[in-house]
Amino acid sequence: MVIYSNAEMAEMHYVYGLADGNAEDARRIYHERYPNRNLPDSRTFSNIHRRLVETGSVRKGTSEGRPRNVRTPAIEDAVLHEVEEHPETSTRKIARNLNVCHQIVWRILVDFLLYPYHILRVQALLPRDFPRRVTFCQWYLNNIAQNPQFESNILFTDEANFSRNAIQNFHNNHLWAEENPHAVTETHFQNQFSVNVWAGIIGDHFIGPFFLQGRIDGQSYLNFLQEQLPLLLEDVPIAIRNQMWYMHDGAPAHFSAIVRNYLQIVYPNRWIGRGGPQEWPPRSPDLNSLDFFLWGHLKSLVYTSPINNVEDLRERIVAACNRIKHTPGIFHRVRSSMRRRAEACILSEGGHFQQFL
Repeated sequence: MVIYSNAEMAEMHYVYGLADGNAEDARRIYHERYPNRNLPDSRTFSNIHRRLVETGSVRKGTSEGRPRNVRTPAIEDAVLHEVEEHPETSTRKIARNLNVCHQIVWRILVDFLLYPYHILRVQALLPRDFPRRVTFCQWYLNNIAQNPQFESNILFTDEANFSRNAIQNFHNNHLWAEENPHAVTETHFQNQFSVNVWAGIIGDHFIGPFFLQGRIDGQSYLNFLQEQLPLLLEDVPIAIRNQMWYMHDGAPAHFSAIVRNYLQIVYPNRWIGRGGPQEWPPRSPDLNSLDFFLWGHLKSLVYTSPINNVEDLRERIVAACNRIKHTPGIFHRVRSSMRRRAEACILSEGGHFQQFL
């Protein structure tokens, strides 16, 4: 017995309409359109139309009995066809569509070495971004080839916002228990607070965190660079500071003229950013260690339990940063990841490269 997918039956009904309800003509048209598919007999076309009129569905109702729990070659073909046509579908939806047991669908997919993979959320790229990303990665790797210590002389920086409630995915939240504990989680929509955090990574040194006050514009960011950054860098050896590159992204505050002029004076031709001697490629958080490593890891440590107040939030951020600072070998792994990412970005010609990591 051949089992047809919903998409196939919808196409059969469409062809049946093109044939003005003539099942033989519908069969001929269907074969012309889909010569590589199993050719249904003419009654299939008329039966699909009848079921749609009578039940609102092209598929047979479940009144014929419980889902089939016998695995056959026809069922295997139907399951694989559903996945091929709709790779985003779920095993339960396939089982429902084909009226077979969910366990059979799962076993078929596993036996054919098909597994579910999560879809990654990535930054959207514009066509003009691709060559700029490749140029930056080539520049980065070329400098490392000439001087292996180069990657340890770049201060990668970024800012992030930490609010009372982190973004949560409740889909996988559960509690194992003998009886339903009716557990709940509270959200505090009436009493929100947040802090803006600046941080940096250079070599094996974690710089910060520093809590930025108020709205960040060119002047306030310049004040930070002039007054706070030198203090934050005091523990970095002078030999590194003398040849340090300063990196930041293309945020409006970073691009202000007063900031660019200051960076050119303090780090002459040794800073990375929009309008800088070395351009930072737009929309490239996947190339900044703060984005691809720090913020996600930091938030996983901070939001282990509900936050009581803004002071509690600040204390947790500081404690989590100290924990990261003292994790052996962690920044060496971050640098290794950055090199792999640069190589993968070039391999993907500036596009998304997660599949190459």
